Amino acid sequence: MEKDRIKQAYLDFVLNEGHSPQSVFKLTQQLGLAEAEFYQHYPNFDAIDREIWADFGRQARETAAAEPVWESYGSREKLLAFYYTLLEILKSNRSYALMSLRRSLHRMPALTPRVLDDFRQDFENFVSDLLSSGRVSGEIASRPLVQDGYPRFFWQQALFVLGYFAKDDTVNFERTDAAVEKAVTLSFDLVGRNSLDSAVDFVRFLVRR
Repeated sequence: MEKDRIKQAYLDFVLNEGHSPQSVFKLTQQLGLAEAEFYQHYPNFDAIDREIWADFGRQARETAAAEPVWESYGSREKLLAFYYTLLEILKSNRSYALMSLRRSLHRMPALTPRVLDDFRQDFENFVSDLLSSGRVSGEIASRPLVQDGYPRFFWQQALFVLGYFAKDDTVNFERTDAAVEKAVTLSFDLVGRNSLDSAVDFVRFLVRR
């Protein structure tokens, strides 16, 4: 499929040269394609980068969900499984992933770089489903006034994980694995039922009397 050939040729060029091709014409010339063929699939090179990152996220979700234990997991365990699977995928593509992240994240530390736009949309949809299931099971507290903002909160967590991965210089990114566990534990402690929810329930009980 020509789209896959174009994406792979672009990825190979970036890995070998450390930057995007100078022009679409030069890349398609290398492939023996008409330049117009490229534009039937992508508007520019940035779109390929966004698709590559979306592919990483999709592959992580599908691989994690294919494990036999997936259905027995709660929302917390499913998010952990996603992150650990994603990290393995990024380790397998570390040259491109680190180059892309280091080029993008330092420019806008608190904002989402455009290269992650499609990844972010898929991630927030995935987290929304996890949180919805968690509210049904009781793992996640129902807080109508704030829960709509949870996917954005978890996206900031994802940015933290990716940024930590980009800076981690330990063997096999061991500190990133530990950071994921601590970040997910903290986030689910915050969105799960806690003493504040118990206090609110108690006040409601008293008011109803």
